[in-house]
Amino acid sequence: MSVAFLFPGQGSQAVGMGKALHDAFPAARAVFEEVDAALGEKLSTLMFEGDAAELTLTANAQPALMAVSLAALRALEAEKGVDVARDAAFVAGHSLGEYSALAAAGALSISDAARLLRLRGQAMQKAVPVGEGAMAALLGAEPEQAAKIAGEAAAAAGALCEVANDNGGGQIVVSGAKKAVDLAIEIAKENGIKRAMLLPVSAPFHCALMAPAAEAMREALAQTEIRPPVVDVVANVTAAPVRDPDQIRQLLVAQVCGTVRWRECMAFMHGQGVHLFVEIGAGKVLAGLVKRTAPGAQALNVGVPTEVDNFLFTA
Repeated sequence: MSVAFLFPGQGSQAVGMGKALHDAFPAARAVFEEVDAALGEKLSTLMFEGDAAELTLTANAQPALMAVSLAALRALEAEKGVDVARDAAFVAGHSLGEYSALAAAGALSISDAARLLRLRGQAMQKAVPVGEGAMAALLGAEPEQAAKIAGEAAAAAGALCEVANDNGGGQIVVSGAKKAVDLAIEIAKENGIKRAMLLPVSAPFHCALMAPAAEAMREALAQTEIRPPVVDVVANVTAAPVRDPDQIRQLLVAQVCGTVRWRECMAFMHGQGVHLFVEIGAGKVLAGLVKRTAPGAQALNVGVPTEVDNFLFTA
């Protein structure tokens, strides 16, 4: 059976995540210690027992979610003999999860991934003043329909509105200036979209308003060692595999402002024969999308010790 490992993005965070992995597996504990050392602070304490609002801050949530994913993966490697190079046909991650996927595939060190994600979160938050940007989910919309709604809203509001995420199964997110996004919600409802609602986020991710953050990441990535991954990484912005380090750098910069083409990423992997998708890390969002984006495929989650203990597949 062909297998892909998936790594979740923002929104999957919760206080307490990763603590059971930390307590159960030395290999997982080492990941949290490495991330704490890389950031020069006890991010693990915030994750395990901190304030939910502080954990949800983009600059904290991004490295924290990566840490849980890599802790779960290291536990799988140590306890179950999982080998990414041998066992996975592809790896992919949703937005910040792409950094987790790259670390899983050996292209980035965990320390560098943590530092890059801390910077990415800070730069994204700084790019647009709080309250000036927004994101909205259009549930039940088709990609072309959502793009048309975003375009109409942008024209009417005289402000930016773009498709930020195509998650599959009619889950599409638009992002941009708040007045344009508010208008997109109204237009969507007028066009029969069953649910259109603002998302509780602190900035308008994955749209052109993030250009200052993209430049910050360009500078940081230019100074970061990126090695060829041991397995194909399916990139968010192209929905195609990548292994070349220079191309990885370019795609990570483009990803800051670009659309997360998750539906197409999943369709590509499924079309290449992947029939088992394993979501590694916090939450179950990506596994839940599998039946919508890869009909007939199976999905597993590995994010807590019992899921590590019960993990069994034949690659």
